Amino acid sequence: MLLTPYGLREWGLILVVGTGVAVGLAVLGWWIPVAVVVLATLAGLAFFRDPLRRVPAEARDGELLAPADGLISAIDRGVSHPAVDGPAAVIRIYLSVFDVHVNRSPCAAEVQSTEHQPGKHLDVRNPDSARENEWLLMSLRRTDDGTRIAVRQIAGLVARRIVCRAGQGRRLERGERYGMIKFGSSTELIVPDRPGLEIAVAIGDRVAAGRSLMAVLPSEPSGDLAPGE
Repeated sequence: MLLTPYGLREWGLILVVGTGVAVGLAVLGWWIPVAVVVLATLAGLAFFRDPLRRVPAEARDGELLAPADGLISAIDRGVSHPAVDGPAAVIRIYLSVFDVHVNRSPCAAEVQSTEHQPGKHLDVRNPDSARENEWLLMSLRRTDDGTRIAVRQIAGLVARRIVCRAGQGRRLERGERYGMIKFGSSTELIVPDRPGLEIAVAIGDRVAAGRSLMAVLPSEPSGDLAPGE
């Protein structure tokens, strides 16, 4: 099982403590507790799993992949959002503690900025959580056409730490890992809501980061600056 370096401190502690307790119990001959501790240790490590994934070849211009694993919990269109400087479509993914929590870039892009906002830690199934919880917004400019999009990591009831290893100026490849949210949380993909925008998911769909198609941007000129301008 491949484990993410973004959680090295946590899964390292789980591994050391779990191994130590299991060995101590084994010396005493308490085999049932040993089995319980081993299973609990494996469950803790599984949260930090980072499965290898083959990023699908881009079939057409404008495709955006899921930035996180989980369940589509909300799709809001026509909301004004400063990350895209106008009307936006916001697609929210709910991540339970059983989902892979590593985030991946939805497309090839350059990081324009990151913004962290402290806040509450409401259960992400609460509609108020998207507005009141701690979050980190990563604004991107697509390499292909210069369109501005964004990904927002939102902490949840159990999640207490957002990790983002992509700073301003970093270039991300399609499906590249850049961070994670530790324990239950949600992630939003934010795109300009223009005529011709295709939302490829519906509420209740399951998606996988770096693999599932989330949206297709319109092929018409977006009005944003082209790369290099």
